[in-house]
Amino acid sequence: MDDIVLTGNSAAEMAQIKNILHSNFRVKDLGALKYFLGLEINHSADGIYVSQCKYCLELLADSGMMGCKPCSTPMDSSLRLHQDDSSDLLDDPLSYRRLVGRLIYLTTTRPDIAFATQQLSQFIAHPTKSHLGAARRVLRYLKGSPSKGLQFKRDTPIHLIGFSDADWATCVDTRRSITGYCFFIGNSLVSWKTKKQNTMSRSSSEAEYRALATSTCELQWLTYLLNDLRICCSMPAALYCDNQSALYIASNPVFQERTKHLEIDCHLVREKVQAGLMRLLPVPSFHQLADMFTKALSPHLFKSNVSKLELIDLYTPPA
Repeated sequence: MDDIVLTGNSAAEMAQIKNILHSNFRVKDLGALKYFLGLEINHSADGIYVSQCKYCLELLADSGMMGCKPCSTPMDSSLRLHQDDSSDLLDDPLSYRRLVGRLIYLTTTRPDIAFATQQLSQFIAHPTKSHLGAARRVLRYLKGSPSKGLQFKRDTPIHLIGFSDADWATCVDTRRSITGYCFFIGNSLVSWKTKKQNTMSRSSSEAEYRALATSTCELQWLTYLLNDLRICCSMPAALYCDNQSALYIASNPVFQERTKHLEIDCHLVREKVQAGLMRLLPVPSFHQLADMFTKALSPHLFKSNVSKLELIDLYTPPA
């Protein structure tokens, strides 16, 4: 690695560090950050816009999909990928693995393909033609908006907000649930994840509670990071969940029969709520932004959720 990004809030200290680097190494100062490891950064009076347009177009060109017809979602909501597929195995599995690897890197600025990419990455050992077809659908979706990226506004309030969700027993092969979360600082999306849970859950409440535990760990890490950067939040962090049973388990200190099989580490949710790290709040399912990180949504719901993630396209004029 021979590229480095230098950032800070003191121009004098940054100039001093540059002088130290120049005196010890042969370095070139490229000025304000515009391009770094496939990331394109655009600065404006409103804020910072980060995308991977060039990387996305190269991916489409290398895959032979530049002339494909775009589609509205990265994954068919009725599709359930699984390992024991009747479809034929690919003759060249390496091409599938390279494609999925590049899609994973593209999720750095494209949370809208995070769930589809997570699903595809489960089958890199023995990919089939149906898996490749699902991967090509992601490319068709990207064809419609290759320059879409994240916007970080300068005037956003410093308030940490998270959404936690789970899709119970969604994996056809293992019947494990999917955890999904996303976190905002004000209106700016800063963290998101979609991952299959390590163990099977006996109920949707258990799956949601496990997702809450994972989300709480991420919220705590983000809080520590903000503290290290000496950034004070204007309000206590809030974590939203759309499952009432999971909220009751987190607030009820009684170790009930229905919760005794949960691991102790899952109960850190209640511990952090009582410690004042966050507020655990309910949210209606149709306002659950983490929903798109746990399942493939219909075009209408998908478009609605994406519009709330501050995911914009600088090169496409607003409708």
